[in-house]
Amino acid sequence: MKKTTAGALLMTSLLTLTACGNADASSSYAPKPVDGERDGFDIDLTNMSSDMVYAQVYDMIFNGDTYVGKTVKARGQFSYYQEVDGREFYAVLVNDAAACCSQGIEFILDGEYTYPDDYPAIGTEITVTGTFNYYTEDFYTYCQLLGAEMTVEDASPEGAAEK
Repeated sequence: MKKTTAGALLMTSLLTLTACGNADASSSYAPKPVDGERDGFDIDLTNMSSDMVYAQVYDMIFNGDTYVGKTVKARGQFSYYQEVDGREFYAVLVNDAAACCSQGIEFILDGEYTYPDDYPAIGTEITVTGTFNYYTEDFYTYCQLLGAEMTVEDASPEGAAEK
């Protein structure tokens, strides 16, 4: 009797796990880009809950072709990183609901700017807008906002202003 019950439970579990096995691999429960404009942006991450922002950015990374050329608005903390070869990267770090798993969106400001003179202090709250693009480097996919504009939200750092 125990073997029959255990076998039935195992079979039910396996059927539950494979029930969606024929689903189209391209289908996704992640949010899709908004057609049309929302306050001038195709994707406004500033008006989404933390969970939705995390899901949206995840989808942007793994389905980048869908988003290329879309205008994006994001708010989070400013971050800076310099590679050993001298390349510099600027990003807005967007937190998830638990504030444990930040996702960075690289941005390239429209115009000529120099770090640290033209950027806020690391950790400063900023809003960035730009045109979505992505690239792959060393098997990793990175998303970026091109032609970006940055607004400093936290006026505490010296010289904080719109860039």
